[in-house]
Amino acid sequence: MYDKCLNCSQPVSTNFCSNCGQKSSTHRYSLRHFIEHDLIHGVWHVDKGILFTVKELFTRPGNSVREYILGKRANYFNFITLLLLTATVSAVLSHYSTIEYSSLVSEEGKASVNSFENLVTSYLKFFLLLSIPFNSFFSYIWFRKAEFNYSEHLVLNSYKTAAEMIASIVLTVIALFFNSTPIVVSIYFTAFCIFSLGYGIWFYSQFFSQSGYSRGSLIFRSLMIPVSFMLFQCIVGLIWGFLALMLK
Repeated sequence: MYDKCLNCSQPVSTNFCSNCGQKSSTHRYSLRHFIEHDLIHGVWHVDKGILFTVKELFTRPGNSVREYILGKRANYFNFITLLLLTATVSAVLSHYSTIEYSSLVSEEGKASVNSFENLVTSYLKFFLLLSIPFNSFFSYIWFRKAEFNYSEHLVLNSYKTAAEMIASIVLTVIALFFNSTPIVVSIYFTAFCIFSLGYGIWFYSQFFSQSGYSRGSLIFRSLMIPVSFMLFQCIVGLIWGFLALMLK
């Protein structure tokens, strides 16, 4: 314990500085302290950090993220850090994954597959990250009455995407034990799509459950977010295909 805050030099008498919030007692960085405290305690602590955040995302996703956005943030892992971490793990696993969308298409049919569709399925993890601002726009439109701003919709959809990334990592790890056959690839994408749709409805319904919507309206609006995004994809795919034909 110090008499003055080492960050802002204000007098301190408690565990935290009342001026800037920093702990009143700090430590010199060392390898031992990093492993014992910063890594094990700060990241893997069951009441705080990654494990706590992941547990919340898969037990009470909407409620926990709503609490985070409304200010209860001390125990949660930052959504940007979580996204970067899951994206990094996905990128590492992709080098070992045998999942190939092309195995679902015959040699004769590969040439007719829309290049946009092929791009989406080939870079699924990247596409999930790219979809965040679009899903945020649609969730903002369908739940306007909830009065969360677009930036807050970006946060809630970032956490939702992080959960989907974690699910894709689990499916990828399972798929590592199988050869890339059309059946395995089909099961992989079907399982992920079913999870993504079901989880999305559960997530949005929970998040907006205190915003004055009826149960039926919650489910309908939650369903319309992915439906709106799929329609948007179809439109973009048609435009993409038309431009590809024009440029040939």
